Amino acid sequence: MLILIGSAKTMSATSQVKIPGGSAPRFMKEAQEIAMNMAQYSSGELSKILKINPQLAAENYLRFQNFLSKEPPALQAILAYTGIVFKNINPGDFTSGNFEFVQEHLRMGSFLYGLLRPLDMIKLYRMEHDVQLTELTNGNMYTYWREKQTSTFIEDIKKAGGVLVYLASMEFQPSFEWKKVEKSVRIITPDFKVWKNGKPQTIVIYAKMARGQMSRFIIKNKITNPEDLKNFSWEGFSYNEFLSNGDNWVFTQEN
Repeated sequence: MLILIGSAKTMSATSQVKIPGGSAPRFMKEAQEIAMNMAQYSSGELSKILKINPQLAAENYLRFQNFLSKEPPALQAILAYTGIVFKNINPGDFTSGNFEFVQEHLRMGSFLYGLLRPLDMIKLYRMEHDVQLTELTNGNMYTYWREKQTSTFIEDIKKAGGVLVYLASMEFQPSFEWKKVEKSVRIITPDFKVWKNGKPQTIVIYAKMARGQMSRFIIKNKITNPEDLKNFSWEGFSYNEFLSNGDNWVFTQEN
């Protein structure tokens, strides 16, 4: 099984967790091209392009200016991203065996780096799917990445057993030729819902936490059989056979 999660907007250049070694992103050339194009914009322009406040824009202006420099140094992706999903994956107690497993069985979608492995060394950045870089593509970042990374993605899934556990938000799907992915491999889409007013509803914060916890569950237990996912249980969430349909597996939180 291969897990796909999305990258996070919040990042750190340092971590108390130390992983010996790291891997080079497979789309480093493309990432450098994107970063160099973004480096042409002023802080004010980045604020509009990335839809961020002036303080964040100034921060990311410096990030793009220093993208090819050695300072700050690159960090493994699973440590560099610090969003809710990654906090719940919590690699702080991973063994060397866990890191070996996660490198083969987890991927991250990134609009700057393309498809990332957990130990790929990355720099701090901010990138959105709707950014248009006319020197690189006629469309947005979906258009830029779709053809470039789909074959690699499918190969990774097949190498991991031919089953994808899709734990990313839906915004990452258009960065792949998704119909081609669907025809090539089996895709399981876990959905996490809480009961509200008598109906199962998705609460974003809980969904993000549960995605991270399910990823951790797979990694720590080295799960390769999809059926074992149905044993996932966290904070009252458990598999709901009646709400699930095909490979859309619903996990509900009991009241």
